[in-house]
Amino acid sequence: MKKTSHAKHLPPIFRWSFLGPRYWLTWIMLAFLQLIAHLPIRINLALGRSLGWLFLHLIPSRKRIAETNIRLCFPELNETEREKMVRGVIQSCGISFFESAMSLWGPAQRWHRCHSITGLEHLHAAQAAGKGVLLVGCHMTTMDIAGRILALHAKFDVLYRQDPNPLLAYMLVKARESFNGESIISVETRKLVRNLRTGHIVWYAPDQDYGIKHSIFAPFFGITAATVPGTARFAKLGDAQVMAFMHYREANGHYRIEISAPLENFPSGDDLADTTRVNQLIEQTIRQQPDQYLWVHRRFKTRPEGEVNFYKKKKQ
Repeated sequence: MKKTSHAKHLPPIFRWSFLGPRYWLTWIMLAFLQLIAHLPIRINLALGRSLGWLFLHLIPSRKRIAETNIRLCFPELNETEREKMVRGVIQSCGISFFESAMSLWGPAQRWHRCHSITGLEHLHAAQAAGKGVLLVGCHMTTMDIAGRILALHAKFDVLYRQDPNPLLAYMLVKARESFNGESIISVETRKLVRNLRTGHIVWYAPDQDYGIKHSIFAPFFGITAATVPGTARFAKLGDAQVMAFMHYREANGHYRIEISAPLENFPSGDDLADTTRVNQLIEQTIRQQPDQYLWVHRRFKTRPEGEVNFYKKKKQ
């Protein structure tokens, strides 16, 4: 079947083909997610920890990626400490599967009593001044939960990468837009800028490796990393304030959300300096709870010319 430009550039829509056999497994998975979304938080957390244990033993490639990232970024840790963090990371990935289901399809009232949030006054001040806000976050495993909780206090848009499964992409956007503002596909940067200019709050996570074409090299945990310089560019074009958005899972199903004051003297006009500053901000966020970051992503995949591939499996 010939692909159209729709999937890449436009929001996903319902298609009658979704009812065909090709998508039956996706429907079953969605039904399962919507079922577990209504379970108590403590049960979902327990199920998530069990799923994390399975990930640890059944997906060794992701475990190796996490081990490599943690060895590079936390050289001060000994082998036992690194292994403990790796286990925590994989466990957090398992928990996030169930948290995502709860955040997308679970009842809204449960979140009122299990979170704390600070920094809302910064959002209110920006909006009172008619300014848009670019909330800079990163891929903590609590992303979906944090978005659901923030939606209780403020309306915001999300910049996202579209899932290659069109039914799943449609259902994810439909769920998020039931409590969020707009879902903006990552390639629709003009829409992002327009929304910022009209005073929207937009959540943006610039912490993954998107290849050399879209990136510049800037330090991250002391390692040269391909980093998108979009934060400064979007802030300038959208005449928006930039604030850090931090979120963490605490004991007994409690979640902590923090929004920083606006960055001062940002953007500076120097792409490398601004991108480095954003990386430092993200690093500070991660260091508060490093085992809740998505270290299973190959953050240092793109290397400057002549540098080794960190993730190449060593021959036995």
